[in-house]
Amino acid sequence: MSVNNENELTGMQRVSQAVACTLKAMKAYACAGMTTKELDDYGAEILSEFGAQSAPALTYGFPGATCISVGKEFCHGIPSESRILKEGDLINIDVSAELNGFWADNGCSFVIGEDLHQHQKLVNASKDILKKAISRIKGGVKISDIGLLIESEAKKRGYKVIKNLAGHGVGRSLHEEPDHLLNYRDKYDHRRFRKNTVVAIETFISTVSTYAEELNDGWTMAGNKGGYMAQHEHTILITDGKPVILTQEWETEDKV
Repeated sequence: MSVNNENELTGMQRVSQAVACTLKAMKAYACAGMTTKELDDYGAEILSEFGAQSAPALTYGFPGATCISVGKEFCHGIPSESRILKEGDLINIDVSAELNGFWADNGCSFVIGEDLHQHQKLVNASKDILKKAISRIKGGVKISDIGLLIESEAKKRGYKVIKNLAGHGVGRSLHEEPDHLLNYRDKYDHRRFRKNTVVAIETFISTVSTYAEELNDGWTMAGNKGGYMAQHEHTILITDGKPVILTQEWETEDKV
């Protein structure tokens, strides 16, 4: 969406606060021995306290309030009473919601407890690349140039990007134009970021795979060649200079 007045800015700030505070709280709450359903229920309560509704449930009928993916699951994982978090697990939580007609989206990957399986390096790469990408975005910048930056930074670190997952416009719905904000350069994409528009920028950084494939449950996606993936996402407002990171709240250790 394009933010044209103070009411629209306030609306986006409020829904962004709801999803960001929910994600931050879920990240702090998650621990070994907990089921992903317990974690999702906790997130649902926080969204409800803000008066917000789960975007994936509202838009797609997703069977959960948030998407929680563990281990080799890449994204869209269904919260489950049978999935128990273990020490050292790589987990991704994606929280998106609607509040008073405005929508925001954010997500992060992290390690449960001690980094027993050396996932932290991948997590750090995804987070750092998102920071770098956001720092380069302003009105007039080519969308494909940000895709090139993300892929180049991933390669420098020995990783790949997922080519069929992408960021997107957000604001008046969960997914809107500009859509398909890819993690690589599409030479045929001549679009540019526009001042005063809101987008959800995401990194999809992978150890082995380059495509995500849907599993038998009809929701969860995993890599076409296996391996692991880390994702980080912020909803941002584009300006002529430094973008406004509307979902900044989930960053606990440092700031973009």
